[in-house]
Amino acid sequence: MASQEPDSELTPFIPASQSLPEITVKALVLGVLLSAILAGANAYLGLKVGMTVSASIPAAVISMALLRLFREHNILENNIVQTAASAGESVAAGVIFTLPALVVLGYWQGFPFLPTLAIAAAGGILGVLFTIPLRRALIIEAKLQFPEGVATGEVLKAGTKGGAGAKLIGFAGLAGAGLKFAQSGLKLVAGKASGAVTMGGSVFGFGSELGVALLGVGFIVGLNIATLVFGGGLISWLFGIPLFSALASPETVDAITGGATGYAAAEEIWSAEIRFMGVGAMAAGGLWTLIALMKPIKDGIMSSMEALRLSKLEGAVAIPRTERDMPINAVFFGTLAMAVPIFFVFLFVVDQSALGITTASYYGTVVFGVFFALVAGFFFSSVAGYMSGLVGSSNNPISGVTIATILTISLLLLAFLGNQIDFAVDTAKATAAAATAILVGGVVACAAAIAGDNMQDLKAGQIVGATPAKQQVMQIVGVLAGAVAIAPILQLLFSAYGLGDVFPRAGMDAAEALAAPQATLMSSVAHGVFSRDLPWTMIWIGVAIAAALIILDKYLESRESTFRTPVLAVAVGIYLPIELTTPIFAGGVIAWAASRAIRARGGSAVDVADGARKGLLFSSGLITGEALVGILLAIPFAAAQNTDVLAVSLEGMAWLPMALGLAGFALFCTWMYRVARS
Repeated sequence: MASQEPDSELTPFIPASQSLPEITVKALVLGVLLSAILAGANAYLGLKVGMTVSASIPAAVISMALLRLFREHNILENNIVQTAASAGESVAAGVIFTLPALVVLGYWQGFPFLPTLAIAAAGGILGVLFTIPLRRALIIEAKLQFPEGVATGEVLKAGTKGGAGAKLIGFAGLAGAGLKFAQSGLKLVAGKASGAVTMGGSVFGFGSELGVALLGVGFIVGLNIATLVFGGGLISWLFGIPLFSALASPETVDAITGGATGYAAAEEIWSAEIRFMGVGAMAAGGLWTLIALMKPIKDGIMSSMEALRLSKLEGAVAIPRTERDMPINAVFFGTLAMAVPIFFVFLFVVDQSALGITTASYYGTVVFGVFFALVAGFFFSSVAGYMSGLVGSSNNPISGVTIATILTISLLLLAFLGNQIDFAVDTAKATAAAATAILVGGVVACAAAIAGDNMQDLKAGQIVGATPAKQQVMQIVGVLAGAVAIAPILQLLFSAYGLGDVFPRAGMDAAEALAAPQATLMSSVAHGVFSRDLPWTMIWIGVAIAAALIILDKYLESRESTFRTPVLAVAVGIYLPIELTTPIFAGGVIAWAASRAIRARGGSAVDVADGARKGLLFSSGLITGEALVGILLAIPFAAAQNTDVLAVSLEGMAWLPMALGLAGFALFCTWMYRVARS
């Protein structure tokens, strides 16, 4: 191993002239196991809140702790393990943003193993393949930041000197797990606090989750993004819902709320009308992102292809170990190979009789869907790779590009099939057509999610001196491990909690359901295009909000402001319930306050970075602990078909859960602040 750190991150920690074992048996086993575990954890988090976070850093810390149990290990093995493990997290993000929409639509009654596996695996592998020609352009030539990649590389280098970070993740994970068990299992601690007031016909609702996973998400994304997400929530809940409830006719409001009052009425108005402002803002933001990135992506691809052509002419022997990618022909032949399972899944899932179209139109629809998935997958993978270099994987607008994909394919299918079917009067056929669009979106979302993660891992590999080709192989291994695990995990979570407003059996507690906000959004958009019943007024208001934010962001950019207004962050906040955006904002405030406290006592930039790293590891532990307990609790809940099976009776002490919930949330906020300012 290298005896000292390099002077620059462009100089690998392990030089190209030195070879260390990378893909070893223990690294392979650990990578597969962690990929499956983190896929489950991120699936739970994504279904709960509609956001996911990069698993590269916690995976790196966990792999360091585990590999220390072996006499022989090195930094490149650590990097290989986190490369595979983070792939599971990313493929989960692509799946949970799209395929649960088939359940929400009523097209699927659960998650069939083989179709779910095939979409996740094929889409994820395409994401790996499509970023092979982009590595040199985006990482070396474009010199993008890749924040999680740089952080992961630094964590891996620091891990050669000690593993204190693993203990921090472990303590936080146990504490977060304990709180989650007390909230969702024993029901001793409240998981949410909310309330509403009505003034002059306007309903004002506000609330907050009291779990700590979202607190960790807020710390990781930082104050800028957390403020924008929370600001989007305020647009919906402080302005949108009150204005709608005041201006709409009493009959319209009663039809939406069903007679509910208070916070429940606010939730119904948000669900039926206001959240579609978020749809409009996301669609406009996604389109703007694509337009803004077309030239950089084109230039990057051309530059990368030229570099690969020159490398081929010079011969593979002339390429240093740290610059060797998988062969470029793997991209072409691998893409063709992945088209086969995608084609058969579309044949298996898309129901010709449900669509009510001719055989020729049916096969034309399937072939067109496969072709569009491959083309859009490549383009959006490029966008995702570029965006991850700018804002990081956790802030990568996968939902935005997925909405753009589903809107585009839905409109194209409507144009292709609309002369045969009146989708507006045939709801069943509109559902089948929407499901077809969701399948295409699933492939693209998995490819884009993996592409962003892959670029982060390759950046970390550049810092530590890994072999890119071996990382790309382990990315594929991680994709396959996560894809195998994701279907049974999704089925378990659905059986235990329900998704959105869909439940596998009668009598389930709607308050325990996983909101699946992104999947619900995808189903609403796709079905609304075909049935022509989208609330376009709200959507266009969202587009106007997005346009204003884009103009503001360009102005802030011209002023070189450190505070920016990326439109997709606000759009997500508009779409999410307010109780989910509030703890995210709290986490962002804690991150800002902790760094300010370090500076106030004379701390250097290194001290601030160290505090941020500790806070990030602590936050990662909170997220992982809560998510894993949520999955484990799903087992007894599903077996007993009752989410109260472990609940403790509190007769005469109904006030206690809320008191404990508020106190526990405040305690974790204080703990996080103290860790991050140390």
